[in-house]
Amino acid sequence: MRIRKRLGVLTLMGCVLPGAANHAVAQPRDPSWDPVAATEYLDARQGWWMDWPTAARDHGTACVSCHTTAPFALARTALRQTEEPGAVERRMLADVETRVTAWAEVEPFYSDEAYRAGKSLESRGTEAVLNALILSNRDDKTGTLSDTTRRAFANLWALQLPSGEWPWLDFRLEPWESATAPYFGAALAGVAVARAPGDYTSSPSVAPQVARLREYLSRTADSQHLFNRLMALWVATVLPDTLTAPQEQAIAEEAMLLQRPDGGWSLSSLGPFERGDGTQVDVSSDGYATGLVTLALQRSAVARHATGAASVERGLTWLRRHQHPDGSWTATSLNKEREPDSDRGRFMRDVATAYAVLALTTAP
Repeated sequence: MRIRKRLGVLTLMGCVLPGAANHAVAQPRDPSWDPVAATEYLDARQGWWMDWPTAARDHGTACVSCHTTAPFALARTALRQTEEPGAVERRMLADVETRVTAWAEVEPFYSDEAYRAGKSLESRGTEAVLNALILSNRDDKTGTLSDTTRRAFANLWALQLPSGEWPWLDFRLEPWESATAPYFGAALAGVAVARAPGDYTSSPSVAPQVARLREYLSRTADSQHLFNRLMALWVATVLPDTLTAPQEQAIAEEAMLLQRPDGGWSLSSLGPFERGDGTQVDVSSDGYATGLVTLALQRSAVARHATGAASVERGLTWLRRHQHPDGSWTATSLNKEREPDSDRGRFMRDVATAYAVLALTTAP
């Protein structure tokens, strides 16, 4: 028998032993990937991020990033079986709650004065979406919408534009902070709404805003690149009536056509992405694209048919086979060539690991 110990979590043949840890990690149905290693990787990276001076913000908080914190929050909840979060997750949630409750006092992540005109509003819109997403995702686990999460949603709706989306950061960085990223942000808002427990989406006080969000995602979907449309497909699987059936079908079919011979997907194939430093984007399969596509496809109508089901299974198989010994999956920057083990070079690995976990824990 093979026994190992990682950071206080004792495992036997890949299963957590009863009583071995305070916060049990959900085990995969397929033992060929290691959720304990993925948990340790994500915890270590989120802990590092919150202590990194560059990520520090006022009130003793850290920036809520699209590459590390937000995906960490989604994946870390999916990995645990209990309602109670672990130490790193608790600290992250406390940061978010601090910024939500002190919303009128905290400084925006990027201000007009320190950067350029418009960044304060862009920062507020971006943060409002991410805060609501993280807290709603937490409350989905407990089944009760907390007062702080209600405040996060109030901040969110106050900044929604009449067209349905939110002001969003644009630093010309794909795929999260660019001219097309407001659609990505609106999709995350859709996931936040979908995960709110109870009948929140049908509450008369927010129903018009939710309808406006659905209408925006559907109305503008056909003009988006595939990465954004895959985000919308994910939303449509958890927030009904977001896309039309033909839209969902078209997105799924286009994604399946781009599946690589090894069963994975490449992030570079999901949009017209070019690096600013002139280097070539990586065209090989990666954990972020494969995780996102597989997550979106496996809950869609296409997965109920043989071709779609086969595509999903090939994607899941790729993910099971490409987890690294440290628990992570690989992806590379769309914006410039980075040293994979540098501080910023690991951001893509962070988000790839989170989305691989989401796909694998969603797998039927």
